[in-house]
Amino acid sequence: MLNALEVVTTVIVGLMVGVEFSVAFIMSRILNALPEDSSQLGHAHGGRMLGTLMPFWYVGSLALSAIWAAAGWHRHGAGLVVTAAGLLVLSVVMSVLLLVPINNRNKTWTTENRPADWKEQLQRWNRYHYLRVAVLVAAFTLLVAALA
Repeated sequence: MLNALEVVTTVIVGLMVGVEFSVAFIMSRILNALPEDSSQLGHAHGGRMLGTLMPFWYVGSLALSAIWAAAGWHRHGAGLVVTAAGLLVLSVVMSVLLLVPINNRNKTWTTENRPADWKEQLQRWNRYHYLRVAVLVAAFTLLVAALA
């Protein structure tokens, strides 16, 4: 049963990392290449769509990792899982404190009501997101290493 938990956790975290990596390095570039109004509206729509799904995915990934760490405490690689869970906690804290406030503003913007500094706010969100992706990649790497 523990083996199944390990695999499911690793796959779920891996898929989340893939989505966030795609947002950082593919979707943002696609949206930024669109004409100004379309770019901002695309970012707002993405913020609404992913802003609904990702909290469950982040908390679920953290919960699965914590369960794995507790259930496998006696096994080789437990320290890696605990560290990965700690990094997932960090990613949640980063999200709540740094990214969500910007996203909550962005997802309500239209071409008529967006602030003058909307591009700077989106650039700040992207910088924080790159850092969060690095944290998530590190957590995923530790989970994969714990399987070996």
